[in-house]
Amino acid sequence: MASAATQEIPAHVPAKKAMRLPFFAREEVKDCPQEKMIPEMHKSLGPITYVTNIFPGDKPGWLLTGYQDTMALLRDPENFTKNGMGQWSQSIDENWLVVPTEIDPPSHTFYRKALNPQFSPQKMAAMKDDLRRRAHDLIDVFKGRGSCDFVNEFSERFPIFIVLDLLGLPQDRMAEFLVWEKDMLHTNDWKVRVAAVTHVVDYLRGEIADRRANPRDDYITRIFDFEVDDGRKWNDEEVLGHCFNLFLGGLDTVTTMLGNIFCHLARHPDQQKELRENPDKIVLAVEEFLRVYGPVTAFRIATRELEIHGQKIMPGEYVSVCTPVANQDPEQHDNPSEVRFDRKAPHIALGGGIHKCLGMHLARFELQTALEVFLAEIPQFRFKDGFAPSYFVGNITFVPRLELQWS
Repeated sequence: MASAATQEIPAHVPAKKAMRLPFFAREEVKDCPQEKMIPEMHKSLGPITYVTNIFPGDKPGWLLTGYQDTMALLRDPENFTKNGMGQWSQSIDENWLVVPTEIDPPSHTFYRKALNPQFSPQKMAAMKDDLRRRAHDLIDVFKGRGSCDFVNEFSERFPIFIVLDLLGLPQDRMAEFLVWEKDMLHTNDWKVRVAAVTHVVDYLRGEIADRRANPRDDYITRIFDFEVDDGRKWNDEEVLGHCFNLFLGGLDTVTTMLGNIFCHLARHPDQQKELRENPDKIVLAVEEFLRVYGPVTAFRIATRELEIHGQKIMPGEYVSVCTPVANQDPEQHDNPSEVRFDRKAPHIALGGGIHKCLGMHLARFELQTALEVFLAEIPQFRFKDGFAPSYFVGNITFVPRLELQWS
């Protein structure tokens, strides 16, 4: 299950609580981690573990396995800050923050006041026709072929079309953007990550400068009119931090969820058939898929010395918000790795507390629309003959390749 840590362990960490976990190895495995690795973690680990490879670059931090413990952390910004938690700007020797993700109260409140109306359920619902059109356009390319490379031909492209449209960024650079995104989020090589962050920041700074000089009818231009608490307009570093947030989240989270969902449906044809025959179940099914397959492990940083389950946590240490593990807490759910469309269970796949995902309404509409259109347009699908999926484990859990066929 776990190997002994090879790095120096802090004096306040008991040796039995320190370990390297395969779940954070940032590599491909053969077995579905939601069905094997995560249930094993709940059986073998205590409520808090010092994981030596939990952060990219094999950096250490604390893993909480319990849902309620994780929710308590999400609701406690005073003791657990998000300020600089991703080490994005710090990794390239800068000091801007990802907006609003890395902003703490009270400033966070004013940023969200400006941003929440831009991503309201009503505004996102108004995009549904565009979402459906994009889904149909992608499916039309491979519908008659009887097969598709789902990740390359659909799940990567569908949400990215929407985010690039929103930001007014060129669709013809999508392949390049995807390389940067994967190098930022799916690598354990810190140098590769830093190079990708540099590419994205340089690119976004150029786009922001262009909008300052030549305003357009797009979201980046509209950000210039957003205000913070004193009525001041956002400066370019704040605009950069927000655009970086949308680039980071918009190009990955829904993509990984779509791969996880459609892999599940290929492995469970009975549930695929159930959704085909009962499309009214798709909304609740998306919530259950988010609970079981929510992919992200995020972090908070302890602001002072404190204790969790009797374990001392020191200031500056990372404490994880590991949604794939917390959402499968057996104390919270019966048979937690089992997908049940009628479960109606709470989850933290889209965060919790004041930092609940800004784009959660758009993400839900994207997932719902993809399922509705794909299941209506494509017959019962399965894995392509000779294909077996593998699963990437790490701070984002996903299916790197998914070859489907039908007929």
